[in-house]
Amino acid sequence: MMLKSRIFKKGSSGSISLTEIGFGTAPLGNLYKPISDNEANSALEAAWNSGVRYYDTAPLYGLGLSETRLNRFLRTKPRDEYVLSTKVGRLMKPCGESDRTGHGKWFEVPSRQEIYDYSYDGVMRSIEFSYERLGINKIDIAYVHDLCIFTHGSKQASDERIRQFFDDGGYKAMISLRDQGVVKAIGGGINEWEVCEDLTQKGDFDIFLLAGRYTLLEQDALDTFLPLCQKRGIKIVTGGPYNSGILATGAIKGAFYNYDPAPEKIMAKVKSIEAVCEAHNVSLKAAALQFPLLHPTHLSVIPGAQTQNELNDNIKVYSETIPSSLWSDLKSENLLRSDAPID
Repeated sequence: MMLKSRIFKKGSSGSISLTEIGFGTAPLGNLYKPISDNEANSALEAAWNSGVRYYDTAPLYGLGLSETRLNRFLRTKPRDEYVLSTKVGRLMKPCGESDRTGHGKWFEVPSRQEIYDYSYDGVMRSIEFSYERLGINKIDIAYVHDLCIFTHGSKQASDERIRQFFDDGGYKAMISLRDQGVVKAIGGGINEWEVCEDLTQKGDFDIFLLAGRYTLLEQDALDTFLPLCQKRGIKIVTGGPYNSGILATGAIKGAFYNYDPAPEKIMAKVKSIEAVCEAHNVSLKAAALQFPLLHPTHLSVIPGAQTQNELNDNIKVYSETIPSSLWSDLKSENLLRSDAPID
């Protein structure tokens, strides 16, 4: 099977072609539960056999484990046939097991402690370490990772990290990496569109990986951020298209929204969306996965997968036919913003 690709033109430096479905590899870092190297590799091979050619990772994912698992897989693939992104902003410091980052989140991972470092040297060291863990000779996209309120706990803390990124040279380092051709494109891997907009106003970025903020449940990014991206020619990759679970599972007991149990207001909205989907014989998961791709700024959607079955299910719902009347009915019932592109 061949997935559709969308080309991201980079002026005189050429273009980058991303498949509409990418592979987010946080789950391969033993997120929430451990899996074996062979299970991780089987999921990656299934993605490749399904036509996926965009892979996203980060030093944080499994405290380096995701990148080293990609190493085993990517060594067997022609380098000019896939696109790879990773992130900067954290360094992984060796430590005792009791001091490692992410107990209860990352399982059976290296004993490493995350150190936030948005400085010039921090960014350069991060890229160097990622090249070593990945074992490849080219990283296509570098995202500055998690400059957001979700990660740092408050707007004040987020603003301080953004200030460090610009004042301490991290941004300068990313520009240098792009200018030297070490990476083709730079951007941010961020949980909040407001932070992406702030970065866009302060610097020259090519692409953002926006997690969970332009989905079937949330379209506030249409207010100002996505129009600004259209004006600037900036592209978007959507991570977390299922809002961390509820748009995949539906409004079941224990459903998760943004990494926490879904509040009643969200449960009620999802139930209403599900009813419209059922009336059109469309799965909720298919509508959630395909919706972001209807916006002209969007290149790819990267749901995570930990197993071959999860990967195959993502490909299945990506291939599902969705009538335009579904989107129209969601709008007429005020379940989707009236200005959201639907064709």
